[in-house]
Amino acid sequence: MTSIIEEEALKLTEVQTLKGHTDRVWGLAWNPVTGTAGSPAMLASCGGDKTVRIWQQRNPNSTSFDCLEVLEEIHTRTVRSCAWSPSGEKLATASFDATTAILEQNGNSFECVSTLEGHENEVKSVSWNASGSLLATCSRDKCVWIWEVLPGNEFDCVSVLQGHTQDVKMVQWHPTVDVLFSCSYDNTIKVWAEDGDSDDWRCVQTLSESNCGHSSTVWAISFNATGDKMVTCSDDVTIKVWGVDIARLQSGDTNASWSHLCTLSGYHDRTIFSVHWSREGIIATGAADDAICLFIESEDHSVDGPKYKLLLKKEKAHDMDINSVRWSPTENRLLASASDDGTIKIWKLDSMA
Repeated sequence: MTSIIEEEALKLTEVQTLKGHTDRVWGLAWNPVTGTAGSPAMLASCGGDKTVRIWQQRNPNSTSFDCLEVLEEIHTRTVRSCAWSPSGEKLATASFDATTAILEQNGNSFECVSTLEGHENEVKSVSWNASGSLLATCSRDKCVWIWEVLPGNEFDCVSVLQGHTQDVKMVQWHPTVDVLFSCSYDNTIKVWAEDGDSDDWRCVQTLSESNCGHSSTVWAISFNATGDKMVTCSDDVTIKVWGVDIARLQSGDTNASWSHLCTLSGYHDRTIFSVHWSREGIIATGAADDAICLFIESEDHSVDGPKYKLLLKKEKAHDMDINSVRWSPTENRLLASASDDGTIKIWKLDSMA
């Protein structure tokens, strides 16, 4: 796939601006089971106006999206992050009001079926594992909580992970195994796995500046489709790619360690807030310089490991900071971006031809 992309001349075209949020837009999440087999794609957004908005594609062949619903009574403060369960049936929303809400679609509307409480203050991020049996949340209280999803919309906290020394910005489950990743204002990425003997969760690795990690706040984490590589972005204006022995990891060895493969720098000149890896291998970044960059692995491998090259840079993609970039889970090359300017933009990656 990479070689085909490398040979194409591509452009990122804005197809629609979604307006409605009355404050900065923080988070975006595509519903993973929509947008295929004739079902219109669905996108959730959340922001500083305390609302969650659900957007739906007008029809499966359209690039136009309409606001399906505005959820206003769910949280009392900023909604920082949102994530769909793998089945696409539930949407989890994390808020500065210290709660995480679980929303479920009922016909054409969404209702709150559970509220998770426990963090001392702002919840920054929420993530479901690959099977939808576990949920992770993280907070400014420096803790990561793991919740077991039980029948009847019950959620049981099975572990409180304390290891970060500052605000935890994001949690992200590995795409194929139950290993959890968190990144923080303490400049580190931590890898958490269940201890087979005690059923308790523990930190199995810390990626810090001393082992080629970031030198400032780490804002986001994303994985490639196969889960053998991870990409992270930071306030240090770099993007780092990490690798693991995936066969070892999938065989049940959760201690399989991640190693630094390469660092991309010089592409953004302000904090990189968001990074997302598409299923076909394109890395998108969004930053405080209002730009979106796209990268792909270069065929030109060196002895030092993989190299990545800039596919394109979209300057002034938004009027203000870009907080989130998210590829559609389908193969349609749609990218959504969210900004402090209060808008969401839908982009399409097209060939120049």
